[in-house]
This record gives sequence, structure tokens and C-alpha cells, in this order.
Amino acid sequence: MAHLGAVTLLVADYDEAIRFYRDALGFDLVEDTDLGGGKRWVLMAPQGAKETRLLLAKASGDAQMARIGDQAGRRVLLFLHTDDFARDHARMTAAGVRFREAPRHEAYGTVAVFEDLHGNAWDLLELKKP
Repeated sequence: MAHLGAVTLLVADYDEAIRFYRDALGFDLVEDTDLGGGKRWVLMAPQGAKETRLLLAKASGDAQMARIGDQAGRRVLLFLHTDDFARDHARMTAAGVRFREAPRHEAYGTVAVFEDLHGNAWDLLELKKP
């Protein structure tokens, strides 16, 4: 196995989610293909990312709708790595991203938990250089 290709994230609305990931987090829209029947194949990725993508999947049915915003049981779901924490934290804050905490310095690097548009927890993380 070479790498993880995509991770699915349930969303309420494709276009709203695309705007959040593009405008607030600075992701690129990699693909947006109409699959018919109201479904789309929407892949997003951090700018310059070559491997793992975020597949935005519009929830359907009560079970999926109930999981929007809580796919990891209130734990951190995804980890967004950066090479410049201060730059990205400031840009995201200015774009309205809600951080649950102030940045903190840990043995492994600088980190702060933020929420996506539905409340899923993410880490913004700059790992310490070896």
C-alpha cells in the first residue's frame, strides 16, 4: 500500500462545505463531479498536497445526518499539518475559523484545536523539526 487516498467527511451541503474548506482553510477544490441523483464526488485538499484528499459527502438519511459534526465522538477527527503555525493560525482566525483553545507548545510541536463548519474537531499542528 502506498498511501491513504481520501477520507470521507459528512457535510450538510456541498457548496457550503466547499466554501468553508476553500475560503476559511485555504484548501483547493481538486474535483467536483456530478454523480446524478443529487450526489457529487467532491475532493478537497490543502494547497500543494499530493496524496490524501478530503471527500465531502452530503449526508443522506437520519443516521448520517445525526453524525454530521460529531464523526469522532467529540475527539479530534483530523490533523492539519502546517510549516508555519503562526501564519496559518492568523489567516484562519481572520477567516472566522473557531479555535477551541489558544495555541499551545507541546513536546511534539505547536498545536491548537479548531472546528470545521459543522463542529468536527481538528488539530492545526506544526511539528517540531528533528
